[in-house]
Amino acid sequence: MKIKIFAMTHKKFEEPKDSLYQPLHVGRACSTDLGYPGDDTGDNISALNCYYSELTGFYWIWKNYHEADYVGTCHYRRYLLNEREQIFTEAEYRGLLENYDLITTKRVCLNNSYHEGFSANHNRKALDMTGEVIKELYPEYYETFISLVYSNETYFGNMLVTSKERFDAYCKWLFTIFFEVARRIELETGEDAYHKRVFGFISEFLLLVWVRVNRLKVYECKVGMLGEKAETREMKEQLATFFEEKDFLGAEKYFLQKHKERPDVLMEASDVTGELRLCMQVIATAKQEQKHYGTNVLEGGRSFAELMKLFAGLNHVVCNYQNGRNTREDVLFLQKNNVSEIAVQIAVMILKENKERIRQLQEQILKDRKKVPETLEQ
Repeated sequence: MKIKIFAMTHKKFEEPKDSLYQPLHVGRACSTDLGYPGDDTGDNISALNCYYSELTGFYWIWKNYHEADYVGTCHYRRYLLNEREQIFTEAEYRGLLENYDLITTKRVCLNNSYHEGFSANHNRKALDMTGEVIKELYPEYYETFISLVYSNETYFGNMLVTSKERFDAYCKWLFTIFFEVARRIELETGEDAYHKRVFGFISEFLLLVWVRVNRLKVYECKVGMLGEKAETREMKEQLATFFEEKDFLGAEKYFLQKHKERPDVLMEASDVTGELRLCMQVIATAKQEQKHYGTNVLEGGRSFAELMKLFAGLNHVVCNYQNGRNTREDVLFLQKNNVSEIAVQIAVMILKENKERIRQLQEQILKDRKKVPETLEQ
């Protein structure tokens, strides 16, 4: 069993030392040569990279690479991880592929349906037309497409490992659909680079459709990042400055502008540590506290790291209550850190629960929060 994993890239990067991983320069036909093998040789769509993103690499592997029994894709910064949260070795992949049809990322649970989220940030016509094309060309997939597009799950990153035969079958299905969609809609020639990558985004979701219809046995794993995105790091540094200046309104304005420019900043693949989501929670909490109390959490003089630790701890407490695992230590955390009622209410509202359950959790936590330590159960 020979395996080859292609690390899709558009910039120079520090390659994994394991020869299992092979850099592949995607979009090389329209960019400066990096010195890596590119997707612009043989049968290729490299020049369409602005619309297809890493899928131009998928197409190249499908059409031009035939030297391995199993193939996979990852990114220059993003890799699938084993249970020890380390990059998979070839031996580990071999073991998994003896028992699973495909290896990919853990599914992402969205706050809204995939259709709603996509429509808010991208060209909705492309997604709707994808459904129409599937209905016409692959009707056996249409019912599953509709069911999943209005649910809140998706894969992300276009990262997978499977047999070359199955990879080729997936690519044939995927590109048949996308080439037909491209013939029927006007692609976003005037959009920025991020929004142009419409097929790169939709394909992340279509992998889930393909997996479900074909009843594949899938091993889902974590994704590791080698270094944080420069944009994410820059946002955190700027937000830290706003927090230090106790300027939650400035932080809110900055955050909303950045999120408008890059709707993916809060996705797991970008916000690796989850700290941008915590920043959003800090801003919402400070704003409401100031409105109701005349003071807010930023007045406490905590550093950025301390704020992140506080709100991560608060969310951990809330999750313990949600899952019925709350203890005396959770209440002591709220009391010791003087966590406000508003902070608790907002933390609970973030949960994926119905309104009645949210109300119950808020009442339970706030009731326990008022208890004196001596009356708390061990």
